[in-house]
Amino acid sequence: MSSISESGGHIRRAPIACNRCRKRKTKCLGGVPCRTCAISRQDCIYPNSQKKVLVSEGYLLDLEARVKAYETKAEESSVTPSSVAAASEILDAENAIAESSAPLQLTTSRDTDKDDIDKNPLIEGTAHLVLSPGGGERQYLGDSSSTSLGLRFQDFIKTFQSELNNGIEFDAPTQSRTNFSIRRNSFLDDEPKISLPPFAFAKRLYAAQYAYLGTIFAFTDMDSFEENLHEIYDRKVDVTDKDDCLVYCEILLTLAFGQMYSVNQWTSNDGPPGFEYFQQAMQLLPGLHEQGSVTFIKVLSLVGYFFQNLNRRDAAFLYIGLALRMAISMGLHQEVPDQNLDDRAREHRRRLWWSVYSMDRILCVKSGNPLTIADQDIGVLPPSRLPDEPEMCPATVLLHYTELSRILGKIMKNLYRRTRTENYSLVSSVQAILTDLSNWHTNLPQVLHFDFTKLDKEISREAVSIYLHYSQCINMTARPLVFHVVRSRLQNKESNNTSDWKTDLSPTTIAVIDTCISAARNSIAIMSTAANQNLIATYGYMDGEHAFSAAIILVMVNIAFPYNARDRAAMNMALEVLNGIADKGNSHIKSLHRLLLSLYPMTRLENSEESVIQKRAPEALAPPPDPFAAFLSQIDGDNANAGIFSTVDTNLGV
Repeated sequence: MSSISESGGHIRRAPIACNRCRKRKTKCLGGVPCRTCAISRQDCIYPNSQKKVLVSEGYLLDLEARVKAYETKAEESSVTPSSVAAASEILDAENAIAESSAPLQLTTSRDTDKDDIDKNPLIEGTAHLVLSPGGGERQYLGDSSSTSLGLRFQDFIKTFQSELNNGIEFDAPTQSRTNFSIRRNSFLDDEPKISLPPFAFAKRLYAAQYAYLGTIFAFTDMDSFEENLHEIYDRKVDVTDKDDCLVYCEILLTLAFGQMYSVNQWTSNDGPPGFEYFQQAMQLLPGLHEQGSVTFIKVLSLVGYFFQNLNRRDAAFLYIGLALRMAISMGLHQEVPDQNLDDRAREHRRRLWWSVYSMDRILCVKSGNPLTIADQDIGVLPPSRLPDEPEMCPATVLLHYTELSRILGKIMKNLYRRTRTENYSLVSSVQAILTDLSNWHTNLPQVLHFDFTKLDKEISREAVSIYLHYSQCINMTARPLVFHVVRSRLQNKESNNTSDWKTDLSPTTIAVIDTCISAARNSIAIMSTAANQNLIATYGYMDGEHAFSAAIILVMVNIAFPYNARDRAAMNMALEVLNGIADKGNSHIKSLHRLLLSLYPMTRLENSEESVIQKRAPEALAPPPDPFAAFLSQIDGDNANAGIFSTVDTNLGV
């Protein structure tokens, strides 16, 4: 982050201006990014004024030795800021070696590494189409989707394991197949039947949705919710008044999420918990041709996210896209000179924008759809603390969560886009993203940090949400290299023996894969802890997505890599987490769990002569009586909190 040198009130000009300030002929204050580029969210690039120098061969060999040392340090490491940074440092060191060796005409081991790849193997071939929830047209699954990764790996396994090809096509069920009638304005001339719970119970439902949704998105607050609730309790909705319908919609959607997140098991065939409130809200939803408003944006966002929880990805993509476009049409993506807006109203607009932006990024990237808006087109300031708010407030959580969503957009753009520039480098893209993630973790406040050495203590849901988001960003960044190495070992039948998977791989690849595996283990540790404290959203979208994303990585490495007790325990725990969610009525997670079970027989057993194909069912390989404790004993938490500072960085324009 940039720093500004001030002396006597005078801001000094940087000795070298960035390219953008140089072109615009404006004062550049230095830093990466500089203040001008950060505010306008533009890439901040400085001219390359460094001189190339020749180095001695001894210095080059010393650099190579230091790079090799990282390989040893990375083994059995946990995902910490230092471990993510280490992977980035290895990449930097290798690049330095490559540049330095050119004048000496020396070659490095990387010139002949078998893991050299120029493009993401997960974008090879065609994308996946899966059965739609209600039949008919199929749904598109893009390359960045976790489900797409699972299907791609399953398809690859079927090429040499015919018994896995059982002829059953993966489908994408919703929570309700038979009773999924949602009609807007279906009451026509009749008064809509709106059923509100008792006031005290409604407040409890608000608190339930706030714990899961309100801590990472800023759509509503308790004061405005209570005010609106009081206002509508003693009267009927005016169906001719668009604004009145929107107020009712916002209340009903909040109640729907509250019931969804407060019920741990549901056996109804009429949809998941909260579905009745959702249906009522959809009846009151105004037509899209109506005038946009801040409340309308909130309602469209909440409708889209509820559809995502129903596994209606197509509807979710449409509604959150509408919310984002309405926000753009109202200028929420820019700072506007409106004299009618006080500081609180401006901050509310900013927080709403970044909430819609973050939700849109998550739903787009995790479904494999193109990004809706480029960061360069956004000029609004990041969320910040109001004068009467404490240092740790909703804006703080929103800021850091949104920054991860911005990095998620970089992952989509730089790793999973099929059209590439001529000088594209997968390794360089991975390096840049790992650096961003390392910087993000360094600036995360201590109160939001997840301490893996104290998983038996009470945890906060916002810390769970943020760390699962962080771990999946690492997961999605490293997936291409993990898939490439796993596929290469299976194609070359290297998994028939106990050869070290790190043999002949570059330190870069080893560090990235180690980090990815550790991130998957940490995700499962977090979710297991959350499950023990009843903090899992059984019918929510995010938790199931994070669990499956970690589980598919663990299944892949347990198939292709030599037996590792920690990875085996983590995989079993991941399957237990998914099975627990599926058994409580989440049909989408049940289908994903079934996909993983089809791959499970190939995972490696300890001290087994038949190490590639297992003949026993997963139930016969149940984990120990306390698998969670056994798993936690494998986690190296010595450096879990290294490098964490309490400084909150409010610059989203990195």
